[in-house]
Amino acid sequence: MITRVHRRGSRIGGLLRYLWGPGKAEEHINPHLVAVWDGAGTLAGLEPKVTANGKRDLRVLTALLEQPVRAGHRPPTKFVWHASMRLAPEDRHRSISDTTWANMAVQMLTEVGVATTAADPGLRWIAMRHADDHVHIVATLVREDGRTNWLRNDYPRCVKATYNVARRWNLRRWVPPADRTAHRRPHPAEVSKARRAGRGRTPRDELRRRVRTAAAAAGSQEEFFARLREAGILVRLRQSSTDPRQITGYAVALPDTRTTSGQRVYFGGGRLAPDMTLPKLRLRWGAPTFMPVTPAVGRTERVAAMRQAAKVVTAAADDIRRDAHAVPGRAQATAVAAADLLTSLAYTMEGDRRGPLHRAAEVFDRAARDLYGRVQKSTSRSQEMRVMSRLVALLGRLSGDDDTIAALALVMDLARLADTLEQLRNAQHRLHQAEAARTAADALRLVAGGRQRAVTLPLTPTSTPSPTVRGGRRTKRGR
Repeated sequence: MITRVHRRGSRIGGLLRYLWGPGKAEEHINPHLVAVWDGAGTLAGLEPKVTANGKRDLRVLTALLEQPVRAGHRPPTKFVWHASMRLAPEDRHRSISDTTWANMAVQMLTEVGVATTAADPGLRWIAMRHADDHVHIVATLVREDGRTNWLRNDYPRCVKATYNVARRWNLRRWVPPADRTAHRRPHPAEVSKARRAGRGRTPRDELRRRVRTAAAAAGSQEEFFARLREAGILVRLRQSSTDPRQITGYAVALPDTRTTSGQRVYFGGGRLAPDMTLPKLRLRWGAPTFMPVTPAVGRTERVAAMRQAAKVVTAAADDIRRDAHAVPGRAQATAVAAADLLTSLAYTMEGDRRGPLHRAAEVFDRAARDLYGRVQKSTSRSQEMRVMSRLVALLGRLSGDDDTIAALALVMDLARLADTLEQLRNAQHRLHQAEAARTAADALRLVAGGRQRAVTLPLTPTSTPSPTVRGGRRTKRGR
């Protein structure tokens, strides 16, 4: 089941004429009321009557719905609220009675704040049905006492309420409630500008990816800013007004991104993601750790580091299962540190190219982050995971089959950790993040399987024939 909130309007009579009319394709069959704001006692009296010319007389119902608006104190211009509740395709074969539809609509509207108790009549609304798989709900946003109910954040509230309705009546929960962990979508103006410039991503999305990669491989703010500058990102620091030696924030920009007046476009950490402000990054890093860069890193060191990281990932998955109910904050910190390790591993295996492992890391990061941009304090396990993340980032690109196979084994261990994270999010009823964890696990297994076959079974290119020896002369096959 899903609820769609339509655009608000100012002509309730026109909306009612459409709902009780034939529809755009004669799809409105037997339109009738199933619930109203005043209970079932007045349901029959409010049903629009059919006149002699075969049309519905909607004047009485329109006047009753508009009455609080006409008597209200400075009512809004667009006071008509319209929503529709629709069954999922898997449930459309079920025959749901008008009484059941009325109960479901009342429960949803009560949770949203449209329908209230008899002591607080609130808004006037109706629920009407003209098809088997959905009902329409129309309300006016002025209460009986003349005050306006703006119904702010109505869509996420309707999604959550519809989810609860579907769970109660054993229907498919089509859209889970919002968990506030997704990134804010870029503005259409940003998308259009990036398309005109020939970019595959908006500058905000590109900066978010690069800043997250630098944060995953850093252990302090000094190292973080140094990595950003090494990546070619312009960094502007914000100093404290009381102590100029103290850094309170930062902003980043791409060198080739400017406004029409020629000014650079900077984005603060909080505008990139809620958990990427400087105070939250400090909390995420914990105590500063120092790791000297090894001058010469060979294949043996990379293999040893990958195997050590795999052991830490296996222990981290066990910690998440153990701490899921007892200490959820510790499990959350471990999950975020695992996302950092996967981000560093993606950069080590694919470089700056946005390949399948980078995309899996972005989805895993969605599954790992906390609600509302919160950041949990680092723990011993998360610190150990973050040390592995920095170590993997310092090792550089892979150079042979041995370290590639070790890296792919680490990818498989991270896939199993993603399975554990999916179980945690399902237990927390954060279904968007559970789906992201499941998607990340599948993507990681595909990456590991494909790269493993490429390493163990090299294919001979068909465009270059293999040489053969005939009669003491080197020739090419086919000549």
